Amino acid sequence: VQLQASGGGLVQPGGSLRPSCKASGFIFRFNAMDWYRQAPGKERELVGTISSGGSANYTDSVQGRFTISREYARNTLYLQMNNLKPEDTGRYYCHRTGYDYWGQGTLVTVSS
Repeated sequence: VQLQASGGGLVQPGGSLRPSCKASGFIFRFNAMDWYRQAPGKERELVGTISSGGSANYTDSVQGRFTISREYARNTLYLQMNNLKPEDTGRYYCHRTGYDYWGQGTLVTVSS
């Protein structure tokens, strides 16, 4: 199993980013997927989950600002992040729901 996240970076408050995650080693279309994040000095937290059918739900702090989507043909998961805030800073990880495997994540820094 491989989960290769990319697309993080440095952005100003109010800006947008769209990290992606390329999945391999399992049948992507049959699995729910999550995005997690870990801020410096804090526990890893769930950002949101998308079902195998494409329905997503989000933690309250990102509801209305973040959107999770998936592209089955490319085995790729996306996280559209809009109106970013400094408290969104952290390393973002994609995750296969229910399995204990973590890729390297991608770092997002929101700062002026």
